[in-house]
Amino acid sequence: QTSYTDKGEKPQRGRFIHFHSITFWVGNAKQAASYYCNKLGFEELAYRGLETGSREVVSHVIKQDKIVFVFSSALNPGNEEMGEHLVKHGDGVKDIAFEVEDCDFIVQKAKERGAVVVKEPWVEQDKFGKVKFAVIQTYGDTTHTLIEKLNYKGLFLPGYHPPLFKDPLLPKLPSAKLSFVDHVVGNQPDLQMVPVADWYQKNLLFHRFWSVDDKQLHTEFSALRSIVVTNYEETIKMPINEPAPGKKKSQIQEYIDYYGGAGVQHIALNTPDIISAVSAALGPSLPWDLPYPGTFPALALGRCSSQGRFSCLRLANTMGKHLCPDTAHARKCSWNKPLPG
Repeated sequence: QTSYTDKGEKPQRGRFIHFHSITFWVGNAKQAASYYCNKLGFEELAYRGLETGSREVVSHVIKQDKIVFVFSSALNPGNEEMGEHLVKHGDGVKDIAFEVEDCDFIVQKAKERGAVVVKEPWVEQDKFGKVKFAVIQTYGDTTHTLIEKLNYKGLFLPGYHPPLFKDPLLPKLPSAKLSFVDHVVGNQPDLQMVPVADWYQKNLLFHRFWSVDDKQLHTEFSALRSIVVTNYEETIKMPINEPAPGKKKSQIQEYIDYYGGAGVQHIALNTPDIISAVSAALGPSLPWDLPYPGTFPALALGRCSSQGRFSCLRLANTMGKHLCPDTAHARKCSWNKPLPG
């Protein structure tokens, strides 16, 4: 594995601040938002739909601390763009939004370097102020929306209203203690990891933060390669993965096959207390994907004891909750610092 210390020259203009929000295109926005609220401790933040004047798309916005997810669905059967996306990919992440300074400058420079601008900068406003937007194409069918708040004081963005309904069950559920988006992983077809990482470096002036090859990142059957790119301030982390040969098909290739191309594989959420977070999620019976190997606990406890990073007794009690500490990767486990504000 390789860590990079050269951040390159600091951009004089066009600062990327942090992840703003992540938008999912789904078949049923209300139901999807409700699932995250009931299972992972999110709360309704904002709404846009027929009642607010949006005739084509309905969106439910949920929030937990600094994490904001937007679930959007088409209101009309003739919405070809969203319909084709759902047919090809199913429910998934369509857009990763960044809050920025000097949106115009970022878009201008990205265009000069060859980036595809889906939508040129435009301004929306309501009684709470103005926001400037632009949309840039990244890997697969995924986009990046650049958001520059021009003294905007609203609860989310122009055009969004407070939720029409507050679920009375949510205040009774335990807190999941999730803080902010740590990183967003993009899976690529074979041999596309480097070109995509280079795209971020060239067009958005990100730099390489960390990389690992299949000799170190593998299981008995599956392997992958990864390059992590980040903005100058290192508040936005974007691991770019590709499959590598193994005894069986790489999990990255399985994603590409089932999703229908490149896309967001997973979103990592930072928490100051992972044991409480998992306990809260397991309370509402959220299924967890990967059971730990049967031989893992003793090995993990040995490593943790030598490094003194975990309470071994507490860790042993949580093994049944699918917590797998990566002690070899401990220095990189929490890449991001908490966001200000």
